[in-house]
Amino acid sequence: MAQELKSVEYGLEKIFQGAQDFLPLLGTDYVEFYVGNAKQAAHYYKTAFGFQSLAYAGLETGMKDHVSYVLKQDKIRLVLTTALNSNSPIGEHVKKHGDGVKVIALWVEDARKAYEETTKRGAKSYMEPTVEKDEHGEVVRAGIYTYGETIHMFVERKNYKGTFLPGFQEWKSDYNPTPVGLKYIDHMVGNVGWGEMNTWVKWYEDVMGFVNFLSFDDKQIHTEYSALMSKVMSNGNGRIKFPINEPAEGKKKSQIEEYLDFYEGPGCQHIAVATDNIIETVKQLRARGVEFLSAPPHQYYLDVPARLGEHMSMMKEDINELEKLAILVDADEEGYLLQIFTKPVEDRPTLFYEIIQRMGAQGFGAGNFKALFESIEREQELRGTL
Repeated sequence: MAQELKSVEYGLEKIFQGAQDFLPLLGTDYVEFYVGNAKQAAHYYKTAFGFQSLAYAGLETGMKDHVSYVLKQDKIRLVLTTALNSNSPIGEHVKKHGDGVKVIALWVEDARKAYEETTKRGAKSYMEPTVEKDEHGEVVRAGIYTYGETIHMFVERKNYKGTFLPGFQEWKSDYNPTPVGLKYIDHMVGNVGWGEMNTWVKWYEDVMGFVNFLSFDDKQIHTEYSALMSKVMSNGNGRIKFPINEPAEGKKKSQIEEYLDFYEGPGCQHIAVATDNIIETVKQLRARGVEFLSAPPHQYYLDVPARLGEHMSMMKEDINELEKLAILVDADEEGYLLQIFTKPVEDRPTLFYEIIQRMGAQGFGAGNFKALFESIEREQELRGTL
């Protein structure tokens, strides 16, 4: 909707023109989770979300302290990693945070240069440029810390022809459920503490060369009980988008406060994955046991034509079917989008997923904020954390 883009100039070229080009990013390479039981987590992501077995590293490959399973669906790669002993920092991370995102790996042409450019601008080093080799070639990786204990890993793989990374072997499995139509990571959202959003906005601007192309304050993102603030950061080509949320004052505890309490610090709140057919994707996910937030009231769907305005004529989806599946609809100057949010995928109410289909829209569903957060609050009330 129009209000969503009031804080930016229209047109992607104008929006991203302020981004600096010292850190060219080609896309998201992989997302690594530290989990309590990678074998079982891998089975869940295969069964529920339709991911396929790709690669494995563990005792059988010479890895002595941890094990990792790599899953793939179209352009999305997930790495699930578990400690193999009680002294591992991986286990300590899981003990504190529960299962969660540790590494957001970014595909780059030159990992050494990416590391040099970011560390000289103030990034804290996680891993100096390291060359990893096997019979399939070499990969260069280097890492820096972002909010909390989260890592950005720069991955240079232009001289590598293997399945995933050196040290991994192909993971062959007789159990490979069909994909559900997930294509790529659209954006990943980070939650930070009180008063920290602008600090991390400046960090992404100064250290990564990103630009803040959308901003929402607590007047836009609020319900009767809670509120939050958010700013969306993007790199120059728009392939990497990182919204950053912080809590705002409200009558009761916001979803951001709940996340920070249970994750015990800042971290990745949700991963938005794109599909070309959200209706079919959501049908399959529901059939496989994935739980979504409850649908907004019927009036929400009666108001869809007014919300979409001129874009209503291009809408192909049936509103009744969207309501049946609890899929949300919003629009901006560029087009419309469809989105839906899962419930937390773990026992701690932390990480969840967004399924999104963009039909030209470049925004993040500002018109859905109130309906979305009221649905989240209903879940919080059931948990006794509102």
